[in-house]
Amino acid sequence: MRNKFAEALYRLSRSDPRIHIVVADISPAGPMNEFRKEFPERFINVGVAEQSMIGICAGLALKGMLPFAYTIATFALYRPFEMVRDDLCYQNLPVTVVGIGGGVIYSTLGGTHYAQEDITIAGAIPNMSILAPCDPAEATAATEYLVGADRKGPCYLRFGKAGEPDITKDAIEPFRFGKLRYLRRGRDVAILSYGVTMGLAVKAAAALADKGKSVSVIGCPTVKPLDREGVIEVLRSHPRVVVAEENAPRGGLASEVKSVAWDIQARCALQTITLKDEFVHCYGSHEDLLAAHGLSVPAIVAAAGG
Repeated sequence: MRNKFAEALYRLSRSDPRIHIVVADISPAGPMNEFRKEFPERFINVGVAEQSMIGICAGLALKGMLPFAYTIATFALYRPFEMVRDDLCYQNLPVTVVGIGGGVIYSTLGGTHYAQEDITIAGAIPNMSILAPCDPAEATAATEYLVGADRKGPCYLRFGKAGEPDITKDAIEPFRFGKLRYLRRGRDVAILSYGVTMGLAVKAAAALADKGKSVSVIGCPTVKPLDREGVIEVLRSHPRVVVAEENAPRGGLASEVKSVAWDIQARCALQTITLKDEFVHCYGSHEDLLAAHGLSVPAIVAAAGG
């Protein structure tokens, strides 16, 4: 996803001089390096100074630019949190904070590199929107939105790392900011997710289909603002709904859907699967760490009644 993001941003930057990239101690590669070579005056590496990265982006935005702050998720959001809140969100500036490695995808680097509550933290700040694409095509669409005329205010753009499969090529609905997106429609169960976890949702849906279940797979690439009406439609049209997300159990999509379900007194069976509210000490792959948190394909299948 991050490579497609860089590719799209480089392509768009050739006709839009507002685009600036400010990074914190990240070595540019591929299209990002091409951007740096072609537009050196629009590429800034501040080193290990994430607070400065956000402050510089705020200054650029105040001058009419469209800056992207780009680094590993924990350092893009946690370390400069005060600047993200006060410099960007308080002033409602069109700055994109790009967090690479959201969730616990940096599994072997330990807790300092786990952004397991980034959705909760970003979502708590007024004016901040959140985009979490699930595959390269959706990453391209999200980037194009962020450079487009309809974009307003700051956004946290959450990515995985690299190598994500293309899972939206046969989606029955296109990407639209602020809207849920059906990859497929079914009658018995709805699985709602976003980001890298959509890969687990698709695999779980296939396993459920093998058991004779008719499954809707629904992406929520815009985590904030939440498509409340879309969520209500999901809750009212499926007897069983499962929300799966790679985020803390409080303040993310799972708790938001629960809140909506309570408000409308939804009658469906609603199950949520998230990361645990703890630091899980497990050394291994991303899949190993997710499994230690209880987030896996078998867990989603079981929650869906399979």
